[in-house]
Amino acid sequence: MSYDESFWYTYTIENETRYNVRFASLIRDTAIRLQCKSILEIGCGTGIDLRLLPYTIRIYGADRHQAALNIAQTHMPQGDFVCSDIASLPFYDHTIDMIFTHKLLNYLDDSTLESGIYEIHRVSARYVLSCETYGHDGKQIRGSYRYRDIIKWWSKYDIDIMQNHILSSDIDVDNTRLLLIKIKH
Repeated sequence: MSYDESFWYTYTIENETRYNVRFASLIRDTAIRLQCKSILEIGCGTGIDLRLLPYTIRIYGADRHQAALNIAQTHMPQGDFVCSDIASLPFYDHTIDMIFTHKLLNYLDDSTLESGIYEIHRVSARYVLSCETYGHDGKQIRGSYRYRDIIKWWSKYDIDIMQNHILSSDIDVDNTRLLLIKIKH
């Protein structure tokens, strides 16, 4: 997968304006309800979706853009943020209670997405929460951004689907499907 440094730099600068307290609350409330002790957001950017998590939950973030991670670390000094690619996560097997993505998987080519799903499965101890723009066909929307049917990509793994629904428009306006998976190990 090619990495467009200038696109992601601009995305990072604009990311703070994308903060959505309702979405961040959804992440917090889900992690608390599932009694997660640790959470990793892959493609965390500046960490806007992690900011409402209580100090009782160990926060991890992974992103390929160091400038975004620096902002995240400033806002959440208790968090551990690493510059990493989804296809090679620097975490041990089954160590993070919940891993989540928010519109990251929509940007990945098929090969990287397949490797990324494998890595998420490898690292997750219990749950995966994926919030991606939904569509069955994988059709390109704009640039490298494409619709994704994430359940299809998880079909070869032993999982239980706990939730699978489109988020309400007051939380996300992009036909975003919330998929909550319980990992069976």
